[in-house]
Amino acid sequence: MSLADELLADLEEAREDEDGDGEHGENQADGGLEDIPEEMEVDYSGTESVTSIAKLRHSKPFAEIIDKIGHYVGNQRKNSEVSGPVEADPEYRLIVAANNLTVEIDNELNIIHKFVRDKYSKRFPELESLVPNALDYIRTVKELGNNLEKCKNNETLQQILTNATIMVVSVTASTTQGTMLGDDELQRLEEACDMALELNQSKHRIYEYVESRMSFIAPNLSIIVGASTAAKIMGVAGGLTNLSKMPACNLMLLGAQRRTLSGFSSTSLLPHTGYIYHCDVVQSLPPDLRRKAARLVAAKCTLAARVDSFHESADGKVGYDLKEEIERKFDKWQEPPPVKQIEDDAYQEDLGFSLGQLGKSGSGRVRQAQVNDSTKARISKSLQRTLQKQSMTYGGKSTVRDRSSGTSSSVAFTPLQGLEIVNPQAAEKKVAEANQKYFSNIAEFLKVKCALSGVMNS
Repeated sequence: MSLADELLADLEEAREDEDGDGEHGENQADGGLEDIPEEMEVDYSGTESVTSIAKLRHSKPFAEIIDKIGHYVGNQRKNSEVSGPVEADPEYRLIVAANNLTVEIDNELNIIHKFVRDKYSKRFPELESLVPNALDYIRTVKELGNNLEKCKNNETLQQILTNATIMVVSVTASTTQGTMLGDDELQRLEEACDMALELNQSKHRIYEYVESRMSFIAPNLSIIVGASTAAKIMGVAGGLTNLSKMPACNLMLLGAQRRTLSGFSSTSLLPHTGYIYHCDVVQSLPPDLRRKAARLVAAKCTLAARVDSFHESADGKVGYDLKEEIERKFDKWQEPPPVKQIEDDAYQEDLGFSLGQLGKSGSGRVRQAQVNDSTKARISKSLQRTLQKQSMTYGGKSTVRDRSSGTSSSVAFTPLQGLEIVNPQAAEKKVAEANQKYFSNIAEFLKVKCALSGVMNS
């Protein structure tokens, strides 16, 4: 048995043990998390038409939701028309369904992007690595087609890609090894590109509608986290009433995902992070403050949802007040720590001498701690002694330490000994060491022995 076979056998045994022992515990602990199935790379190169794999655009639910959105956009309703539970309102149900439809549209766009990529790799295989964005790739394929010379001086392409990317694409297109596409293949590609662009346009239309009507359904909640995030939270919670009954610790976990990849670690995704953690309000902060900010925003969202569930504060005043409170706390968290100010000694200014720490409350020290004038930080004795040793000049002067002229030298010419290297700082070094021992700021008490004979005689 090879090493690879042994590894696979160990993984299978570990997986069977985990499924047998911890199935019940995992279902209880992770009941609120959404499992993301393992993504399989599907090859669409053999698919004839995009309609066989992307069926959302021509589905009946998609058409019904788009028609209802057009109806409600033309007939704006007032807040007074909503009475009772908001879940019973038909427009609220439409908002939840439209929000779920945007997720399906994103999945459909990914499928179409893979289809276009597999088909167009025959003509320009390098384009996938040059244009990583799915929609930009689809727009570029629709614009270029079989004629790769369109990269040069193309105004439409300049609205899709940056100038640097266009330059790289044009250079790579001149050396590509791709072959020409047939008329049928090119027609299927254009059909797929048109479907993707139409779905993207419908998605933006749904976003605009949800954003405009979330202020009608839940105005205070929308002010705090935005209309899109508020609609996602309400959809997962099962309605505004259920959201208002939910504690803040559970509301923060709405939308949490766990990627289940067999044989790999599941710690790549951030644990206990949902829609609130990924909203713009929280993501605007530094990474070390985002979890703390998510807890704060979740608590305020719970209060705002309870206000909206009773149709109070329709003008959003409570939401604005809560958001201002959140912003004030965010600013407070990001403020630099205050600089410790050292109190000036009154004896030093008035009398010309200092009594150290005597007479000051809260300290039992006789000698005052040394303070660095530039940083206002207290310095210990050992550090002060080390700094003074480093500040002293050893081995004579040099142009680096003394910052003197480069022509200066410690070489002297004497008539007796000829060439002689001397240390001009030797005398200064002895004086500095003596001063450091007896008169420096960190000097300690010394035991002085004196003869007592004179005292006894006197």
